[in-house]
Amino acid sequence: METLSLYELNRLIRITLREGMPDTYWVQAELSEVRVAYNGHCYIELVQKAERGNTLLAKARGTIWANIYKMLKPYFENETGQAFTAGIKVLLQVSVEFHEQYGMSLTVHDIDPTYTLGDMARRRREILMQLEDEGVLTLNKELPMPVLPQRVAVISAASAAGYGDFCDQLVGNPYGFVFYPKLFPAVMQGDRVEETVIAALDRIAAERDEWDVVVIIRGGGATSDLSGFDTYALAANCAQFPLPIITGIGHERDDTVLDMVSHTRVKTPTAAAEYLIAALTDTAAKLDDLVESLTAGVTERMHREEKRIEQLAQRIPALFSVLYTKQMYRIEQIEQRIQTALQQTLIKHTHRLELIEKILEGASPKQILQRGYTITRCEGRVVRDVALLPEGAVLTTEFADGEVKSKRI
Repeated sequence: METLSLYELNRLIRITLREGMPDTYWVQAELSEVRVAYNGHCYIELVQKAERGNTLLAKARGTIWANIYKMLKPYFENETGQAFTAGIKVLLQVSVEFHEQYGMSLTVHDIDPTYTLGDMARRRREILMQLEDEGVLTLNKELPMPVLPQRVAVISAASAAGYGDFCDQLVGNPYGFVFYPKLFPAVMQGDRVEETVIAALDRIAAERDEWDVVVIIRGGGATSDLSGFDTYALAANCAQFPLPIITGIGHERDDTVLDMVSHTRVKTPTAAAEYLIAALTDTAAKLDDLVESLTAGVTERMHREEKRIEQLAQRIPALFSVLYTKQMYRIEQIEQRIQTALQQTLIKHTHRLELIEKILEGASPKQILQRGYTITRCEGRVVRDVALLPEGAVLTTEFADGEVKSKRI
C-alpha cells in the first residue's frame, strides 16, 4: 500500500485543485472578519448563514493582495457609500488556492458593488416597511415646524468641522436673527453611531420644552461611514421623536434610513443652518406682510370713518331741526295734558270744597239754633251734664233770637 506524507498529500490537493478549478469564480458571501496587515495585504473571512436560524453553513479564508486592495477598497466604498468592513454581504471574484502549509484560501481579484448596494437597499426597505407596519414611519414628518425655530438642539461630534460651520452660519446670518444652539455630543461614524445618537436624543427628550428643533449633522467624514445611520433602532427613535428633526450628514447621492424618517433632509451642516435661517426669514416676511396689511386696513378704515363722520356732520343740522320740532310738539302736548289735568283737578276739588262748606254750614250752631234748639252755658262753657252743675249756678241759655239767664235751684 502506497503511503503519502502530509506535505505530499497537500501538494497533490494543490495540483488537483489548480487543474480542476483553474478559473476564477463569483462568490456570494458575508464578511465576518476584515483585517489589514502592516504590509497592506487584507485578510478576510467569508461565511454563509442559513436564511432562517442564522446557522453557519460554510466558511472560508480569503486574501486580497495589497496591490488589489488599495484599488478595490476605495472603489467599493465610493460606489456603495458603505465601509468595507465585517457584517456586509459582498459578491467577490475569487480563485481557489491551496498551500501545503496554510491550507485552502480564496484569492480575491474583483468585487461587484452593485450586489452590496442591492443588499443594503433591501435592508433599508425592510426597515422602512417595518416602521410603516408599526404606523410610525411619517410621524416626525407630520410634526409642524415651529414658526421661530431658534432653540436648536444639535447632535454632532464635538470636534466636527461641520458643527463649527453650522454655528458660524447661524451667527453670521445677514438678517441678525438670534439662534440658541446647544451641542449634544455623539459619535458620527463607526460602530457607536446608533448607541450615542439615541443617547443624545434621550437627553434632548428629557428637556424637550427647552428646544424647538433637533439638528443631526456630520461633516467631513467619508461616505463609507454612513452605515450607522441605516439601523432600525435609530430610525424608530427619530421617527417617533416629539420634535422635528433636521438631518444634514454630509452626503448627496443616497438617503440613509435616518434621512427618510426625519422631518427634513438637507445635504450638509451648512445647508441645515441655511434652512433654519430661511424659516425665520419666511416668518419675518409674513410678519412684514401682516404689518403692511394691517397698516393698509387701518388707513382704509380711518378714511371710511372720516367720510362717515363728515356725512353725519352734514346731517346733524337737519336731524337737530327734526328732533327739535318733534320735542317741541311733544312738550306742547304734555303742557296741554297738564293744563287739562290741572283744570279737571281744580274743578273736582272746588266742587268738593263747596260740598264741605254746605255740610259745615248745616252743622254750625247758628243753623242749629234756627231749627229751635238752644245752647246752655255755665261760666262760658257748654253744659253737657246737669249733674255736674252746682246749686245756684248761673246759666245762660242761647236762642236763635237772644239769650235768657237762669239759676239752678
